[in-house]
Amino acid sequence: MTNATGIGDPLKMHATAVSIAGAGLMLCGKSGSGKSDLALRLIDRGAALISDDYVDIRRTGDRLFLSPPSRLAGKLEVRSLGIFDQDHVSDIALKLIVKLDDNPDRFPMDKQTMILLGITIPFCTLNAMENSASIKAELALQRIVQEAGKI
Repeated sequence: MTNATGIGDPLKMHATAVSIAGAGLMLCGKSGSGKSDLALRLIDRGAALISDDYVDIRRTGDRLFLSPPSRLAGKLEVRSLGIFDQDHVSDIALKLIVKLDDNPDRFPMDKQTMILLGITIPFCTLNAMENSASIKAELALQRIVQEAGKI
């Protein structure tokens, strides 16, 4: 487990992560919820793969960084076709967590955050199987990055 200074083993999460314009977006959900599929659509729109299926998260100061476990680096599962080699990036700062759910709230009333390794991270909930899910994920990340720039 990683401590507050970033010393120690990274936290390994069952998730998929991509980088959009240098900002890390982590997709979380149960098996079959569409993590890899949504990542594939985001990559098609210009995102870079960080990791598929499992993500290593380490804390450095007040930031969290995403990297692939070595055995999964550059691998992306494409359902019904198999595992494909994919360019990937590492050590990308986590900016947004997207929780995947078949029936997300239409208008969440509160600003959604979760605490991961002692750091508060914004999250949103999307249905990965909606045609617009990749655009919604990009819009949510764009909003988070813009709001952080105003602080």
